[in-house]
Amino acid sequence: MTILLPQTRGSAGRAPRLDIDLGAVAHNTRLLASRASGELMAVVKADGFGHGALDVARTALAHGATRLGVTSLEEAWALVDADLGVPVLSWLNPVDADFATATARGVEVAVPSLPHLAAVAAAPGRTRIHLHVDAGMARDGAEPASWALLCRTARRAEQRGEVEVVGVMGHLGCAADPADDCNALARTRFVWALEHARAAGLRPRDRHLAATAATLTDPRSHHTMSRVGAGLVGIDPSGTTSLRPAMTLTAPVVSVRRVRAGTPVGYGHAHRTSRATHLALVPLGYADGLPRAAAGCAEVLVHGVRRPVVGLLSMDQLVVDLADRGVDLGETVTVFGPGDQGEPTVAEWAAWAGTIEHDVVTGIGARIARRVRGVPHLRSLS
Repeated sequence: MTILLPQTRGSAGRAPRLDIDLGAVAHNTRLLASRASGELMAVVKADGFGHGALDVARTALAHGATRLGVTSLEEAWALVDADLGVPVLSWLNPVDADFATATARGVEVAVPSLPHLAAVAAAPGRTRIHLHVDAGMARDGAEPASWALLCRTARRAEQRGEVEVVGVMGHLGCAADPADDCNALARTRFVWALEHARAAGLRPRDRHLAATAATLTDPRSHHTMSRVGAGLVGIDPSGTTSLRPAMTLTAPVVSVRRVRAGTPVGYGHAHRTSRATHLALVPLGYADGLPRAAAGCAEVLVHGVRRPVVGLLSMDQLVVDLADRGVDLGETVTVFGPGDQGEPTVAEWAAWAGTIEHDVVTGIGARIARRVRGVPHLRSLS
């Protein structure tokens, strides 16, 4: 058995790298904007679904988006600091969040309950709010039984100058399956919520229910605005549209060894080689965001050929079976990408792990070096 000494992680300028293609974000934004019936809000929560919130925000705004959305106020501050010149909405905050700073900095906030409304109304100044209704997920948003009272109370706060109700919002629970009956129920509940808001004397100009999947498949849910996040970076939960993945993950080979048939690989000896083969070590693991559950299924691209990942994924490394081909130290392995060159995609890694693409892209760790390319200029949809 021949053992080649490994390079250290990052030696000779080589290290795992995540490439972010903003050209793909631009393409996806233009396509989504062409499908939306009204405005397009670019949702850049979770650091732009792991792609960089500011980079995704700037690109989306240059290519058809007119608003920005995040979950927490902490995520909103960076967008406000960047002075992007568009409204920013934050829709998931505890009742004791810093609504005073949100008001002072012009961040719009979602209000899902009477206690939240009281907290926002108590902040100095006049806060722009979106009343948030539970459209059928039993998750965030006001329960239907409390909705009418929330609308009436918001109207009184508006008359006192404490808030301005600029929007009503909800979420679809089954939009990934356009045929699911729960979508029709959610649309009906949202219209019901709007009728109660109007009956209370509210005139919200922004009415938004659809996210990426519904923006692509269900015009009945669009209203005045659609919120898209996953679609910006190439994920279509409905599986109906070819969007361009914006993330490519590569890493160098740090060691190669020739082993006999029956050689155990990795922790627990979860894999034994069925023949004499070459094994390559790649310095990526579950601490970098690769789903450990993909062990036994995953593949990577080496020299233009897919090769299986064997054994368990470790915290910092994985092993690739090269069969009868060796590779040079430092050879680039493509873990996932758009799939244009035959490499696995994020969708495949998600399927191997029994999860969704969102889980994979938002989990990539901070220790991986990032390169952003293709910062695009505004151009027509192609």
